[in-house]
Amino acid sequence: MSTTAVIDTATPQDTVLVRHWKNTWIFGTLSVISLLVLALNAPVSRVVLGLSTKDDVIQLPALNLSTPTTGWAVTAVLIAVTLWCAKLTFSGKKTPLYLSAIFWFSFIFGVLIWAIGSARMTEISLITILTGAVALSVPMIFGSMGGLLCERSGIINIAIEGQLLFGAFSAVLVGSMTGNPWLGLIAAMIGGMLVSFLLATFSIKYLVDQTIVGVVVNVLVSGLTGFLYSRVLQQDAAHLNSAPRLPSFEIPVLSQIPVIGPVLFNQSVIVYLMYIVVGTIWFSLNKTRWGLRTRAVGEHPQAADTLGVNVNRLRFSNVMIAGAVAGMGGAFFTLVAVSSFNADMTAGQGYIALAALIFGRWKPLGALSASLLFGFSLQMQFILSGLGTDIPTELLAMLPYVVTILAVAGLVGRSRGPAAAGKAYTKG
Repeated sequence: MSTTAVIDTATPQDTVLVRHWKNTWIFGTLSVISLLVLALNAPVSRVVLGLSTKDDVIQLPALNLSTPTTGWAVTAVLIAVTLWCAKLTFSGKKTPLYLSAIFWFSFIFGVLIWAIGSARMTEISLITILTGAVALSVPMIFGSMGGLLCERSGIINIAIEGQLLFGAFSAVLVGSMTGNPWLGLIAAMIGGMLVSFLLATFSIKYLVDQTIVGVVVNVLVSGLTGFLYSRVLQQDAAHLNSAPRLPSFEIPVLSQIPVIGPVLFNQSVIVYLMYIVVGTIWFSLNKTRWGLRTRAVGEHPQAADTLGVNVNRLRFSNVMIAGAVAGMGGAFFTLVAVSSFNADMTAGQGYIALAALIFGRWKPLGALSASLLFGFSLQMQFILSGLGTDIPTELLAMLPYVVTILAVAGLVGRSRGPAAAGKAYTKG
């Protein structure tokens, strides 16, 4: 990050004006990329984006967009925002959130149109893209919320991957044996808590390095579930690896809202549970005594202990709650996406959830937004494959992880997590 300090001598008192040029450099670089790729090298085609389903009360006309024209329009917006950002930075002002939102929305929209325009099929429903993106974000959202509860308490949760994976395994096993997906969901939460118990016990009670514990737990769960899958589930897949799915339903009235209605309010029940979990965590962290104590033990456990808070007990209970939350995300894989378990089927989404937590600056809504971004990139991988793009499948498979790396490495900046995260606490 380039920072320039200028002393303003026009005022009676010395004032230090600090200019942070990072956003301007990022915006400028992406504007150049947009000019070279989205505008100058846009495929000559038209993209048709459907905005309504046949069941919508209000039918919106489809967007029929020229790929080159859209590329130039998006580039113009990006350049304008970049210049505006540079002007604000030169004046010593921060880039407002709405300006960043305009930039990123425009850039993502431009990339979307360019990518679809490059495929052999250029007609698709925007609702299909967004609905799939929300659904694919669910495990990462639950995982990031579990990581949030741990890290705001001072415990680094590298074991999100293991919590998701064991939650998926527990869900399919119990769901298949009982024929009840709700019992499978409860089993997923218990499975996630079992993984959390290992994390909490070794990192809090025995003071083992939290990062090492998390990595070891992930390896343990991966090996254990892989062994049980090949030696148990595959031997009797009809009774042990064929769980019924959780129901999906639409919410009356809300589901009829154009575009966002079908996307947000015609989903699986686990998506609605995700709304409740995110809202509850946000409210609890910011508006309750428990949230105040949780933030205190994550920032300054000694001070919290002085005020009568049992630091390690609160940390242990929060890690267990985090396991239950992440386990619900694991249930998505075997009770919603598919009805069977496969070895390592989480495919690293626990690590992406951890990146979303960091990208979201350890805040519930920030982690939610970051998870949706990564879910969108994962959905684009499937969409572009289905449309017949000329982009190699290997590059498409890399897309979610490339987005994750760029987001965390290039956009987080000097974000600071909870001060006591990763530090064991002992009295005395």
